[in-house]
Amino acid sequence: MVLAPMIPLPGETGSQWWERTGHAEARRTADLRAGRDPDAEADLETLFLHDLPPDLAEAALLHGECDQASTPFDQPWPAPAWPDVPTRVIAFRHDRVFPLEFQRRLSRDRLGILADQLDGSHVGILSNAVELTRYLVR
Repeated sequence: MVLAPMIPLPGETGSQWWERTGHAEARRTADLRAGRDPDAEADLETLFLHDLPPDLAEAALLHGECDQASTPFDQPWPAPAWPDVPTRVIAFRHDRVFPLEFQRRLSRDRLGILADQLDGSHVGILSNAVELTRYLVR
């Protein structure tokens, strides 16, 4: 089970992934469709916390951003293929980082599976914890 994932191809780095998947155009299209300015400066609240209750968003911001190691973006994905295990992708309908149609296309093109959809943002684990938990328990 993967939630709103970056799905790499063998040998692809995280840095290459953005351009190779057409992420920027997909996000621009989704922003325009939703009436958002695609050229506006991105911030944590707009991208990640837009559908959280104010107290939860505030609590999330109190922790600050964690430092991301550059390794996942610099090193190629080493596996020759996606692992041969049952895989489910969950895409969130209100995800502004990986828009729904983009995530569905990526899941289909790179894994050959249809992504399941749940309400929620990129941080669906916070924005829709109850429905996500019900989904996972099923």
